[in-house]
Amino acid sequence: MPLHYQHNINDFTRLAVWKIDEPESFFTQKVSVQQWVTHPHKRLQHLAGRFLLPYLFSDFPSALIQIADTRKPYLPDEEYHFSISHCGDYAAAIVSSNCRVGIDVELVTHRVDKIRHKFLHTAELLEWNIEGLEPAERFSTLTLLWSAKEAMFKWWGRGDVDFSECMQVKAGKLGTSGRLQARFTKGDFYQDLVLQYQLSASLSLVYVVND
Repeated sequence: MPLHYQHNINDFTRLAVWKIDEPESFFTQKVSVQQWVTHPHKRLQHLAGRFLLPYLFSDFPSALIQIADTRKPYLPDEEYHFSISHCGDYAAAIVSSNCRVGIDVELVTHRVDKIRHKFLHTAELLEWNIEGLEPAERFSTLTLLWSAKEAMFKWWGRGDVDFSECMQVKAGKLGTSGRLQARFTKGDFYQDLVLQYQLSASLSLVYVVND
């Protein structure tokens, strides 16, 4: 079983990361694919993400999932809150029966360096000393920050967010795992958030659990 990582956060919230080694037929025994997913590898990612939902909670009603105008999947009665992410050969999901959640998994890559000004505020670039970091550390830090903001965006769930203006991540010393302090601001609304992360040389995982 290619379970890469699993964490039961509490009695109500669980997450898992799956390393996709199986053919499509393995997942279609448990879940169905949306017709609009036509690319073979993207369809495999989609299936693996959906597969994790009942894997985490056996009574998860996958057949009832709907897609909002913002492209966020949800359950109409919100019996469970959930978030799905995938990259490369990995799929991740977080499910909670009582809290809003967001999750993001990313392959660490140099490509994020080219778009850093699109998702980081000028103050964040300075506070995190992005220019002063060696390339490998810069790429992993930027990937983690991108992942953090993606997780916050999914937690928000309502779209229409400027990543550099609405989401700020406080600078701190990074390790292989830990917490990030952040603030989400949208109009008159703001929320301080604590994000949990796992970071390796190749993979970044960030998730948030908050009402």
